Amino acid sequence: MANIENRIRRLRFDNNEMTQEELAQKAGCTRQTIIALEQDKYVPSIELAFKIARVFGVTLEEVFQYKL
Repeated sequence: MANIENRIRRLRFDNNEMTQEELAQKAGCTRQTIIALEQDKYVPSIELAFKIARVFGVTLEEVFQYKL
């Protein structure tokens, strides 16, 4: 896949162990999308990436990192 890594699983745990379903509802996507993101099998649209960051109240770079 692309060289995009994320900290979604860690951020969910740090936010009162938020479930994948709760995050999906708050970000406006499906649980399957969150699963694929956490497994690095899917790169989100920029819009979804920003929505996920906003759910956690952090910057985009705190959720997603580009690795060369």
